[in-house]
Amino acid sequence: SLCVVAPVKFMKSVPGTALVEMGDEYAVDRAITHLNSIKVFGKRLNVCVSKQHAVIPSQVFELEDGSCSYKDFAMTRNNRFSSAGQASKNIIQPPSAVLHFYNVPPCISQDHLLRVPSSKTISGLLEFDSKTEAVEVLTVINHYQIRIPNGSNPYTLKLCFSTSSHL
Repeated sequence: SLCVVAPVKFMKSVPGTALVEMGDEYAVDRAITHLNSIKVFGKRLNVCVSKQHAVIPSQVFELEDGSCSYKDFAMTRNNRFSSAGQASKNIIQPPSAVLHFYNVPPCISQDHLLRVPSSKTISGLLEFDSKTEAVEVLTVINHYQIRIPNGSNPYTLKLCFSTSSHL
């Protein structure tokens, strides 16, 4: 079972609503179970099964931030579920106040993260005051590109919900 998010389309006729096509019905069930009624930026998500069986890129328009209302994420580099092999490495966790971070350069500020000199990247856990705060942080900075001086390629910060409930 793949939890891949493929096409996503925001609807012009129903502002604040998007259609998200998942890999299979089990992924849809998990998304509903884990994300329905989660509070994000002061609003509750309402996640439910759509009457449509596929997301079709019709009526594409520009969103308020200038981005396109339709995007297919199936083959993007940051999709952690694009193959059965990749999907098997992921643990599906419900939202919690603890996030697991990884792929962070070891030269990142010691004020924020512990430096591990023998590693190419570091990973660890971040605990927030609430599940809502952790969801918002993940929403905003997951896949953020961390550039380091004299570095050829940026590090892509990766966040996911942790199996730990507290640090």
